[in-house]
Amino acid sequence: MPILAAIGKTSADKDEEYAPTTTDPYMKLFARRLLPCCLLLLFACNEGDNNTPAGVPENTLTEEQKRLASNALSSLVVADGLHVQTMAAEPMLVNPTNIDVDERGRVWVTEAYNYRPDINGNPSHPAGDRILILEDHDGDGVADTAKVFYQSPEINAPLGICVLGNRVVISQSPYIWSIYDDDGDDKADRKEILFQGIGGEQHDHGVHAVSFGPDGKLYFEMGNYGETLKDKNGRTVRDQDGDEIGPAKYKQGMVFRCDPDGSNVECLGHNFRNNYEAAVDSYGTVWQSDNDDDGNRGVRINYVMEYGNYGYTDELTGAGWQANRTNMEDSIPLRHWHLNDPGVVPNVLQTGAGSPTGMAIYEGALLPEPFRGQMIHADAGVNVVRAYPAQKNGAGYTAGMINILKNEGDQWFSPVDVCVAPDGSLIVADWYDPGVGGHAAGDQQRGRIYRVAPPGAKHTMPVFDYTTPLGALQALQNPNLSVRHHAYTALLSMGEKALPELEKFWQSTDNDPRMRARVLWALVKMPGINKAQREKYIDQAISDSVADLRITGIRAARQSGVEITGIVSRLVDDPDMQTLRECALALRHCKNPAAAGLWASLATRHNGSDRWYLEALGIGADKQWDRYFAAFVSRVKDPLQNPGYRDIVWRARCEQAVPYLAKLATEPSELHTRLRYFRAFDFHAGPSKSGYLVKMLEDTASQSPGFNKLALTHLDPAAIRSSAIAQRALRQTLSSLEGTPEYLEMVRRYALKTEGPRLMETAINYPRQEMGRAAAGILLDFNLDKLVWDVIQNRRDTASAFKLLQSLAGVGNKKSVEMLRQTAFSEKYDNALRQMAARQIGGSGYGEEIVVGLLDNKNTPDMLKASLASGIKEAWSSSIRAKAALYLPAETGKPTKKIPELAALQALKADPVMGATVFKNHCAVCHQVRDQGFDFGPKLGEIGSKLPKEALLDAILQPSAGISFGYEGWELSLKDGSTVAGIISSQTAENLTLKFPGGQSRQIKTSDVVSKKVLKESMMTSGLYESLSDQEMADLLEFLAGLKRG
Repeated sequence: MPILAAIGKTSADKDEEYAPTTTDPYMKLFARRLLPCCLLLLFACNEGDNNTPAGVPENTLTEEQKRLASNALSSLVVADGLHVQTMAAEPMLVNPTNIDVDERGRVWVTEAYNYRPDINGNPSHPAGDRILILEDHDGDGVADTAKVFYQSPEINAPLGICVLGNRVVISQSPYIWSIYDDDGDDKADRKEILFQGIGGEQHDHGVHAVSFGPDGKLYFEMGNYGETLKDKNGRTVRDQDGDEIGPAKYKQGMVFRCDPDGSNVECLGHNFRNNYEAAVDSYGTVWQSDNDDDGNRGVRINYVMEYGNYGYTDELTGAGWQANRTNMEDSIPLRHWHLNDPGVVPNVLQTGAGSPTGMAIYEGALLPEPFRGQMIHADAGVNVVRAYPAQKNGAGYTAGMINILKNEGDQWFSPVDVCVAPDGSLIVADWYDPGVGGHAAGDQQRGRIYRVAPPGAKHTMPVFDYTTPLGALQALQNPNLSVRHHAYTALLSMGEKALPELEKFWQSTDNDPRMRARVLWALVKMPGINKAQREKYIDQAISDSVADLRITGIRAARQSGVEITGIVSRLVDDPDMQTLRECALALRHCKNPAAAGLWASLATRHNGSDRWYLEALGIGADKQWDRYFAAFVSRVKDPLQNPGYRDIVWRARCEQAVPYLAKLATEPSELHTRLRYFRAFDFHAGPSKSGYLVKMLEDTASQSPGFNKLALTHLDPAAIRSSAIAQRALRQTLSSLEGTPEYLEMVRRYALKTEGPRLMETAINYPRQEMGRAAAGILLDFNLDKLVWDVIQNRRDTASAFKLLQSLAGVGNKKSVEMLRQTAFSEKYDNALRQMAARQIGGSGYGEEIVVGLLDNKNTPDMLKASLASGIKEAWSSSIRAKAALYLPAETGKPTKKIPELAALQALKADPVMGATVFKNHCAVCHQVRDQGFDFGPKLGEIGSKLPKEALLDAILQPSAGISFGYEGWELSLKDGSTVAGIISSQTAENLTLKFPGGQSRQIKTSDVVSKKVLKESMMTSGLYESLSDQEMADLLEFLAGLKRG
């Protein structure tokens, strides 16, 4: 392979270790302050094996003392039967983002000192970030030395590391690199590109760590900034179907599997938000976590059902989860993932708020029984490492939560990754920072590594002989992935020489099924064996009494190219629903004529209550619904006879299902029970859908305003225009909906310009409200300007004119602002109306900029300037507020406000009840706490679980230093020449929705957007502290810090 980068070394480099010294530039920065604390830590960690560390009791520590490495364990609570010790801390390392543990038990660390400096303003190291190797030489669980494996200017905040022998795989958008140590001296020798072209550079939502799977493949994920994948030559990678991996096919975050050399890439799932790290158990089941939009309590744990859609955005339109749709879920955490939509794989567990990161599957024996075979996961946002004990539930899973490490006393504890060492202990990386996510980094001087094991368990690594089949087989059973990688590659390199030992182990049913599964993968993937041998092993697997091994056999068959219908035909009556799930998935894109009948048989096993199984059937029928559904109907005759069969109709994507769907939508039951069937119509694009929906409207027995509205909503506008029945129903429905948001939505959807008078009435009746703004905007979009001017110019009804001006203020496009400007500057109106219009010009982001220009214009009448300025005095931009202040009466007697310091605020007696009042008066225009406030910025209902007071204060004082992903401000330039700024809450091919403070929103046609750029400043008002007393700030912090889960 070509050497893409040569990395020079000197003889002195080969022996370089430090523990720690001041010769390293990082160490120079930290050692003088922190080295004494680190030395204290090393002594404290070795005093006994109990769970209470030596040192000062946690409740007597000051905030500054809590930060010391010597007190790292003072408030860290560990699960029963386990002991935690600090393995390494600053100054040995700083800002760890990801770790891996090699076969010698050494901890490899990616650091991120250079984390988003362009955004957060922190200093950076020109030499780049480091990849470290930490080693415990004496087995006491404490790292004695650290080596710099690689440091280079292009290494900046990498998010993943995977150690595979002499190959180290580093994930850092836009690259995944393979870095090699060819001579075994723990120094990098060459660097090659494995993948590139991945979005999310210097972003948490880019590419994450690679993991080694039991099948010998690599697994990795990218968050929803990744978007595409290119090979080392810059060509877009094609997936398992031959399609390019990119936005044309896949939405949002993705999870991948590939061969070690980067070939044979499969996209195993998509439409995640920021799925972080794939963890694969011995059977080949993939697990992961995924993050929600901050504050919505939607963090989730997923089993990755291969080729599934996971529902972060609308499958059809790409709209965000907040966009209106039929049959919306009844709570935000569920709505967040479109869980009521057909075609969305359910979640194993939703854990609430958090910032989920690294995950491992614990398949060792050192930890207590509840953790064996389970996911173990780091969630930096809620300061916890925990296990999710999963149990089978039909074709899917349920899971609970058991904390392993939790720090209630020090919210700087930010676990970002967890790995399993060769001795079976857990190794945990702690970013250790007052805040997590949003591009912020409040500390660049600290970082910790912990070891978790039963009391008294020595940190001693097992030694294996990889040169013999027995020795490699023993190593293959180790819980550490690096050991298993070495064992797996050693066994495959032995070829037929390894078969007797492997077959003996495989055929012994007394052995642990997980270990047998690992051996099965090695047998099936063994180079040099013939087709008959491979099929023999698979045949044995699908005949095994252990369902998980039958599942592994199906997966191995698919990866090996074995003809799948013969295997499915033998398992179609299997009693285990998870085995049937794998059979359904195996039939995806299968062209064998027997596949349709097998799928139909599998479909009859659906009982109507197992959503996992239903989605497996849906994935299995992808692109073959016509053939598969026809076979199903032929088999069952009546596909509406039971709840399970009705589910198949609901999930189907073919013309033959539409008449059955129409029957379900019109059956005599409560309308709310039929919403799911109306929503299912959206997933059908064929010609018959419109005919059945119009027929529903024609049926007088079914007509009601609610029913008609549903039917109309799912009809295409063209179908309504061509049907007198639909037009009649539309008129009736509009009358019943007048004065509601649904009325405006239908008027806009069907471009009903005849509704101008009622739109005007709405705009007048709802000034300074979203209803009024939306109605005024539709009037202008429909070019009904004359109606608007008629009201403004009507001297006999100035009250209506005043109200209309207020509704126009929120529209914020060029036409509305120009109408307000003309009204203000026209001498034909009385001064009161002109001044009212002047105040409204600044009611939008675009209008604010216009007002600034008018204030600077010498031709602007003096009688308007105070009114113009009053309209922008509360703008989010501090520079615009300053401009307004020049034209408004100065506040006398108000001293210049100093930036408050946390220590001074904490010295005050804070009242959270008064803090709630401060929040309501100053923060609720942008944030929600439970049901109070407006949905604009992140919800703060559990913010106290995520951020300590110092981070909360910093977020208030410096809102632009850390902006949560998805809440960035955007400035859009529109075709009419105007600009508008807000938060993009949803975007489809046709429309884009902007949110504004106060809960308002505006839908803009994508075709009207000329350009858009992200704003560097937060949409949160800066300088909030200037309007609060120190007591009010202390009360506010106390209120926010108390907003915790439960």
